[in-house]
Amino acid sequence: QLQPVESGGGLVQAGDSLRLSCEVSGRPIRDYPMGWFRQSPGSGREFVATISRDGSTRNYADSVKGRFTISKDNDKNMVYLQMNSLRPEDTAVYYCVRGLFAAATVELTTVGAWGQGTQVTVSS
Repeated sequence: QLQPVESGGGLVQAGDSLRLSCEVSGRPIRDYPMGWFRQSPGSGREFVATISRDGSTRNYADSVKGRFTISKDNDKNMVYLQMNSLRPEDTAVYYCVRGLFAAATVELTTVGAWGQGTQVTVSS
């Protein structure tokens, strides 16, 4: 069913780096756009980054642009989010998402499957 499973979250200090990984089981992710969303306490889920099926197009939220990098390995069926220069406001549960088959990108309203989430906590 192409379900994402995240790992790599944790507690870090401001300025540190973390790398989130997303393992996807099922059919090859080369047929799907993938992305990362996050949710802070008391807030709704917000877009962080997306990557196209072939990995050639990447989009980022303004709040993470220049600090976060999304990537995917279609051969390993893995998606990654490298997070540098972390800030306390990056504290959230991070979700790996799968888009729709053959779509160009994935948005909040076109998520086909959500992972269970991984907690990232950044202390000041």
